[in-house]
Amino acid sequence: MPASRAFAGRSALFAAVGVMACSTGSTTTTTRVPVTAAPPPARTQPPAPAYNATATAMMRDLVGSRVGTITLTDTYAGLLIRGTISELGLGAHAIHIHSVGRCEPPFTTAGPHFNPDNRQHGFKNPRGWHLGDLPNLDTPASGRLTFEFLLTGVTLRGKNALVDGDGASIIIHASRDDHVTDPAGDSGARAACGVITLSASR
Repeated sequence: MPASRAFAGRSALFAAVGVMACSTGSTTTTTRVPVTAAPPPARTQPPAPAYNATATAMMRDLVGSRVGTITLTDTYAGLLIRGTISELGLGAHAIHIHSVGRCEPPFTTAGPHFNPDNRQHGFKNPRGWHLGDLPNLDTPASGRLTFEFLLTGVTLRGKNALVDGDGASIIIHASRDDHVTDPAGDSGARAACGVITLSASR
């Protein structure tokens, strides 16, 4: 084979190899990394109620007979009031928290309603209401009633505390509270009283 033809063949071979090298040369590879969403923030726990306190009021009538027991517990939502009463007569009875922890018959020693904001009495009073105001109790024919209330804005040992220097008490009246008339809803005589006594710490 003539030298010129052999040289041309080798040149063509080298050119083909060069084209293959270019076509199969290094390429940039992109790797997709999955994006993970940020975790939600941790749930914030509500603040603990002041001291997580519990108290009891043993209710007695005008002659000293026990007619019920009421417990009060600080919770996240307010002051939880639970009680059982009996022997107070059929029908409606007003119940209020009073500003002094004394229960000497005829229970005037319990003072006025718990009212740190100096407002008038009654949920329906435009100038009300006392923080010691509560819904009425309706005693059934059996004479025994179990009830439960949530009183907001009041605590045992925190803001608007009931357990302070002169304490507080619970009064049940002989008649229904009209939720309007100041200072006690025209609710009649004080029929039963119990001093709010803080329970021992657990």
